[in-house]
Amino acid sequence: VTFPQAGTYDLYARVRVSSGGANDDSFFYGNGFGTKTVANDNDWILANGLFAGGYTTNTDVVDGGGQAATGVFKWINLSKFNGGETPVTFVVPAGNLTQTFQIGAREDGLDIDKFVFGTTGYYYTVSNLNNGEAGSTNPPPAPYTPPGPPIAIGKSKFLGCAYSDQQKANFGKYWNQVVPENAGKWGSVEAVRDVMNWSQLDSAYKLAKDSGYIFRFHILIWGNQQPAWIENLPAAEQVQEIREWFTAVAQRYPGIDLLEVVNEPVNDPPNTAGNGGGNYMNALGGSGTTGWDWIIKAFEMAREIFPNKKLMINEYNLENVGSVRSQYLTIINLLKQRNLIDAVGTQAHAFSLRGSSSTITNALNELAATGFPLYATEMDIDDRIPPGTTGSDDVQRQEYQRIFPLYWQHPAVKGVTLWGYRPGHWRTDQGAYIVHANGAERAAMVWLRGYVAASETTLPVTLTSFEARKIRNQVLLNWTIADEINANRFLIERSIDGRSFSTLATVNVSPSGGLYYEVMDQHPNSGMNYYRVVQIDKDGRRTYFGVRIVDFGAGKLYIRAYPNPTSAVITIRTGPGALVTITNAYGANVKSLRIPLTGVSTISVSNLPTGSYIVHSNDGGSVVSTILIIKKSN
Repeated sequence: VTFPQAGTYDLYARVRVSSGGANDDSFFYGNGFGTKTVANDNDWILANGLFAGGYTTNTDVVDGGGQAATGVFKWINLSKFNGGETPVTFVVPAGNLTQTFQIGAREDGLDIDKFVFGTTGYYYTVSNLNNGEAGSTNPPPAPYTPPGPPIAIGKSKFLGCAYSDQQKANFGKYWNQVVPENAGKWGSVEAVRDVMNWSQLDSAYKLAKDSGYIFRFHILIWGNQQPAWIENLPAAEQVQEIREWFTAVAQRYPGIDLLEVVNEPVNDPPNTAGNGGGNYMNALGGSGTTGWDWIIKAFEMAREIFPNKKLMINEYNLENVGSVRSQYLTIINLLKQRNLIDAVGTQAHAFSLRGSSSTITNALNELAATGFPLYATEMDIDDRIPPGTTGSDDVQRQEYQRIFPLYWQHPAVKGVTLWGYRPGHWRTDQGAYIVHANGAERAAMVWLRGYVAASETTLPVTLTSFEARKIRNQVLLNWTIADEINANRFLIERSIDGRSFSTLATVNVSPSGGLYYEVMDQHPNSGMNYYRVVQIDKDGRRTYFGVRIVDFGAGKLYIRAYPNPTSAVITIRTGPGALVTITNAYGANVKSLRIPLTGVSTISVSNLPTGSYIVHSNDGGSVVSTILIIKKSN
């Protein structure tokens, strides 16, 4: 072996241990350079127990440990691996750069593929050793376990991640939205006709539902990873199988929050045979009269089988390829005309984000003009910019700082999902992971946590108004919400002392677009009553909106809002011509006004300071109804 320079070197080996495990995992290497004598035990170092160590992931720093399995090629630093005898380093003296290195066999089930001598004190990853690259003087990061809670807990937008065996470690400590990476693709579930494998998909769904996180189903229809058996069926039979697939998903996962119906309709439609291409586009109607009839048919079927779910479409290269975006917008508008779509996804992969920040923002603005909420569905950001260069933590962090806020701050974007965050990520070789295999956070993850934490300081508030209306001996409660995706459910509660509340009703927010809710309290307690709406968001966090009502009779009603609203409106509904006076709790006049005589019996007073008010009416009877509307903003 001829070395480039004198120095001390560690010995690395790429080995594979056969099925014999401990019976196939040892050999000898020379105790230093030079020709060795077989009969002299001191000339040799025993490398044993190799089945129990080693590294395979490209980003792993090859040290003296590791936990790689048998049956795979793996790298081991033999100069740090004590496999039976104390390991050694190798010294190359100045003026003698060519050295003899010898090995000896011990067991017949060990394959040796490569040896590398790496400068002692440098750190080499699996990728460095595979590619003959220079190592680093920076030590590997220390292992880290995040404490949680999820990064975006309590925020108005979710920050989620693709879920898989490679990505599930510490998942709930970082992310509050779950989407299966591959487990929800038809070819993964039903590779054999009528034999369903739900195990990985069940795991992702259970995590989301047990944790109260949003669950996005990925994907019903696509031109990739589809079952091979469907490709050559008659068209009618293909449609029947698609219907069976939709129905099976609907029955097994009733709690889907976002449902991707069609993935990559422009770039990868299901129109080819072989390689999981599906070959069923024509069975769904092909191009038809609209040019996209097959998509319309898929969404019609989804709307029928998933009547209360938010239906979504998804595509890539939307930020950087105008022709793809134009076709995508055509599809969205065709679905919009037929009331078949509720949300729009842009994958936001690294290769779509090479353009300027203004180019990305302009693309988002075009998509937002459809009027639908947007979701960045599969975001990843490489550490090699441009591609092919050496990976850099700083480069990746800078790209996150440039790109991520464009989505997070855009008013139409309601959530961002990373398409993996650990090694095993589909763009691991491009360095898109932001956490090392041992849990240590890269610079991009450290920045991301801090940025999202500082981006908002209040809970997401989707309740835009709350009305408590006293009508004779009943109280009507109704409220409106701005964005049902952020609100899991509401509890409507009543109390007579303001401390102990009983639930009048539980309202699960309809994902089909219902924004107005109403509950009538048929038997209100006489005198004082407290009413409140409890919003429970996807993170399990609670926000309370309430009003205390005291009926004094004879045209007087006492109301108080809590917690402190950012603005309040009192709307009085009483007889035409009535004089209405609003006083605060201390009797001071706040407002006097007269209800119009022309048949209009409603008038509003806005911008009231926080506090309690008594509403008086001189119309000879009681106030017909008094409404308190609380409006809150983020």
